[in-house]
Amino acid sequence: MRIALVSPYDWLTPGGVNRHVDQLADHLTGAGHYVRILAPASDEVHDPRVITAGRPVSIPASGSTVRISLDPLLGRRVRRTLEEEQFDVVHVHEPLMPSLPIQVLRNSRKANPNVVNVGTFHARKDGGNRLYGYGRVLLKRWFRELDGKIAVSPPAATYVEHYFPGYYNVIPNGVDIERWEDPALEPFPEFEDDAINILYVGRAEKRKGLPYLIRAFGIVNARTPNTRLIVVGRESRRWDRYRFIEDTRPGVVFRGAVPNAELPRYHRSADIFCSPATGNESQGIVLLEAMAARLPVVASNIDGYASVLTEGVEGNLVPPQDVIALADALTALVNDPARRAQMAAAGRLRAEDYSWPRITARLLAYYARLRDAQGAVGIARTRERAAAWHA
Repeated sequence: MRIALVSPYDWLTPGGVNRHVDQLADHLTGAGHYVRILAPASDEVHDPRVITAGRPVSIPASGSTVRISLDPLLGRRVRRTLEEEQFDVVHVHEPLMPSLPIQVLRNSRKANPNVVNVGTFHARKDGGNRLYGYGRVLLKRWFRELDGKIAVSPPAATYVEHYFPGYYNVIPNGVDIERWEDPALEPFPEFEDDAINILYVGRAEKRKGLPYLIRAFGIVNARTPNTRLIVVGRESRRWDRYRFIEDTRPGVVFRGAVPNAELPRYHRSADIFCSPATGNESQGIVLLEAMAARLPVVASNIDGYASVLTEGVEGNLVPPQDVIALADALTALVNDPARRAQMAAAGRLRAEDYSWPRITARLLAYYARLRDAQGAVGIARTRERAAAWHA
């Protein structure tokens, strides 16, 4: 099959959707399919799979900032690309985001009447979505262009179904298990001591809960001084507000944005993974990566995280924004190596359900069902036209 994977986000800015698309493209290609990625880009992209479409601008969204293209002339570029490539499947991620996904849906059938359009909805926002709320009357036009609809988790499906009712096939984000448990990975020498290392990976944003973790770690470290908090994540405007903590609080180490290839080494250097997000998480890929890396997890008890982590099995779920509960859960694991090992083993087993080969197989089966249905519809339409002609 000739497959297009569409991301609305700047391809050169790291993020969960782009990471999903990138890894999915690798596995679809490995399965023998022709794959191209359509995405805006802030600079030249040196990846032959990527067709750049538009220049991104920064837009505030859901307590974060997204970089998307708002180019009014984008439609011409998109239509020309679709006509040249003649894709069998166009798989649009966040299909109702402006403006690349909508331009793709607008032009895909003009380029190829037999194309199958698939949309994956990744997001969840606890307070609702103003774009969906105010714009759903207009967005329904493009929503109807989707032959298949996917949500990455039950919470994500419930969220989008509130605005756009319908059936959503739940196919989660995948995780590259081999990458996270590569036996050749070496921990960083500076973290190889007697300290228990707690790892945080994420942006320095309010919704990611980093301030609560820093306060909770202060309690953990006071109780058990032989502990360390390693903070890894893309730097942002808030980052400088936290950097001074490294000099004023014992045991806190900031690493900022690290090369993607080095990230598994931080997991190999850690004993516990912590993600104290306050909400707006549809699934929690960082939890799956930690499980694949055989780390016990302490995370907030929010719908997206609870959909992949079972309390007391792969880790512990604590009330969001509860510093004391977070400190207590971390302290308990710091002081119980047997429990850490038990949870790590359970997490590794759980991660198998999300391995990319399994997720890719599910997607390809869904593509096939949709193409079969599309073919049946085409045959029925041909028969109707023939009957009308002979009548």
